[in-house]
Amino acid sequence: MIRVRESRAAIEKIYIEIRHFFNRGYYKPFGVSGKEMIDALLMLRPEIYGSINDPKKVELDGLVYVIDRLPKGIEECRIINFISEEGYATSSFEHFVPPKRKRNCYRVDSEQFCIEITRGRSELYDILTHLTFLFIEAEKIKRRTHDEKGRKTREWHYLEELAKHKYTPEGRELEVAITHTSTIVGRTFDETRRAYYRLAENPKDNSGLFNIVYHLGRVSLEEEREQKWREIRFTPTLRERIGQHIYGERWATNIKEVIYSQYKNQRPLHIISANMHSVLNALFAYPALHQQFPNYGIKELALEISKSDKNLLQNKVQEYAIRQGMIYIEDTSGTLLNVQIFDTDKIDWSKISPEIQPDLEYIRTQKPLLVVMDYAFGEQAYECMDELLKPYKFRDTEINMQVASVNIMGKAGTLQGKKGDIMIPTAHVFEGTADNYPVDNQVSAADFAHETIPVYEGTMITVLGTSLQNKDILNYFKTSSWNAIGLEMEGAHYQKAIQSASRIRKSIRRDVKVSYAYYASDNPLETGHTLASGSLGAIGVKPTYLITLVILNKILRNFRHCLAEAEVSTE
Repeated sequence: MIRVRESRAAIEKIYIEIRHFFNRGYYKPFGVSGKEMIDALLMLRPEIYGSINDPKKVELDGLVYVIDRLPKGIEECRIINFISEEGYATSSFEHFVPPKRKRNCYRVDSEQFCIEITRGRSELYDILTHLTFLFIEAEKIKRRTHDEKGRKTREWHYLEELAKHKYTPEGRELEVAITHTSTIVGRTFDETRRAYYRLAENPKDNSGLFNIVYHLGRVSLEEEREQKWREIRFTPTLRERIGQHIYGERWATNIKEVIYSQYKNQRPLHIISANMHSVLNALFAYPALHQQFPNYGIKELALEISKSDKNLLQNKVQEYAIRQGMIYIEDTSGTLLNVQIFDTDKIDWSKISPEIQPDLEYIRTQKPLLVVMDYAFGEQAYECMDELLKPYKFRDTEINMQVASVNIMGKAGTLQGKKGDIMIPTAHVFEGTADNYPVDNQVSAADFAHETIPVYEGTMITVLGTSLQNKDILNYFKTSSWNAIGLEMEGAHYQKAIQSASRIRKSIRRDVKVSYAYYASDNPLETGHTLASGSLGAIGVKPTYLITLVILNKILRNFRHCLAEAEVSTE
């Protein structure tokens, strides 16, 4: 319990410091306040950052995880500006979008990056903890650049030449470079080689292990020897806008305008928070690819699509879906959340996979719309769902949206099972607060009784950030009376928006149907099974599509009774 209290105090300290930095407008990572942040992160010992507390070893898995979520070249810069949407999109600055976390980033010059924050405070907390991790690892690298007499080490000299000449070694030379780098980072040859190849999988999105290690150490050395201070800044515009729902309101208005102009808001809406491929493929992969793969079910087709070069199969499915009435709304609001609208009245149900069994009478009479929104990030889930469930303002009239169900599917960390397992929440508990949200979940473990994948049902913890979790806190949630089965970042935010709209504002039905289901992307309680250990790959396909099929069949068959009742009050 002592470690639990220390860890929770460390999390609170981190968030207090970040709020202080934000209100102040800037901070130096190795100034007085910045060191408080570093000390708190070291006290917390997050699982995702592995050996962050070991002064002799650079945490390579954590490094790869962080680099995948930050813009290419950030390790070269000492000044990071956090900005709002301030016109950089029309500038000539080089534009980057990290592969694993969509956000707009702009390289201003050799020393400065701008990172656009449009997803709320969760995004800010996420990036700042990642940057703090990089600063800590950079200090470890710096200590191995020179010997006790101040002379460059042989390994550092080699890495410096490699970086300056932008040379990519091959064959035996590559192994020599990995050997020198392994000495600098304090890791084995095998660990360093694995990190090298993990980063080499996306060469367009990062500078490669050798350049990353060199520039992290270089910037740290320059601060110590030349007083070129690293600095984090927050623009006045960002400080004014954050938390104001500017982007969420713009995003929701775009969607409502399409729904109203195309369908006059007369159709029941089933909102689904998911990725941009699972509902699309569940509905249309079978008819679009049946001739090519006549004996395949939806899950097998999804695997083939994931392996297809240049998205050829996915494009074929999307083209078929458009002919079947799909509307694709590419985000222009700044939320980075794209949307698909499927009109069930335009779908040829005679060609759909037998794994989907709709109530055709319900579809013929009610003509429901499926509104699929991309994954939100943390607090952004509340902002966007809250705005989407508000009435649509048309001229001088407020028109309630005809929301029949809200369905949340996604990935989460498990505390009970292993990667690829399924979790069904009965409640969301918001970490660090007294807030808890019981869920009358339309999905249950019984829906997966015929499957071999383990299914866990119980409380889910909505955490402030996956990068701030450690075993002590997670074990407490698992073994205490909370009996938590997993952790994620959006559940409580979504539920808060749904309850507010249905019970307080009364802008949607009070008895709106709600579904939640997650598959396990990681197990933070097991070493080597955290998010930093790599993606699920093919393991995640089966649970993703099992959940998709359950939710789709619920929507298309089981929600009819909630639509036959009286219309929502427009008061």
